[in-house]
Amino acid sequence: MKDLTWKKLSSNYIHRGPWATLRSDRCEMPDGHIVEDYYVLEYSNWVNAVAITEDNKVLMVNQYRHAAGIVSLEIPGGVIDAGETPEQALRRELLEETGYQFDDFELLCIVYANPSTADNHTNCYLARGGKKVQEQHLDDQEEIVVETFTIPDVKKLLAENKIAQALHCTGLFYALIKLGEL
Repeated sequence: MKDLTWKKLSSNYIHRGPWATLRSDRCEMPDGHIVEDYYVLEYSNWVNAVAITEDNKVLMVNQYRHAAGIVSLEIPGGVIDAGETPEQALRRELLEETGYQFDDFELLCIVYANPSTADNHTNCYLARGGKKVQEQHLDDQEEIVVETFTIPDVKKLLAENKIAQALHCTGLFYALIKLGEL
């Protein structure tokens, strides 16, 4: 197979922020063509889970997403902090966002939201046997309402396009396949 990889010749950082960094790369394509100003968004990697409680309910969260201007029904998850493994981040995020503790994690997939412009990926897990052990511990910019759904409810939400976050839909579909529900 032909090597399609570009060679990065230089990078110039335009903005560095706590949630996103923007850089401009100068690249060389395999045929020698030079690409000037290829913009790349740098983000931390993310983690999320189809989190199933010990009574076989799927935990989902509603939260406002300002960039899209919507209240979004999602699976729990968030940023993998520096020094954390994906499973450590997921355990922390589940506990903070939902108050549920999970110990059974299975990696379903690793997906990229937009590999043409963003450099990060999301580790999607299936978490099983969650137990409510505390109240939520949310960040200052989070306001999250936790809901539980049956697996048939989740399938209906997907079929009716009620879950807008593409990475979360992906994780849900992988989980439903793994569970023998699709």
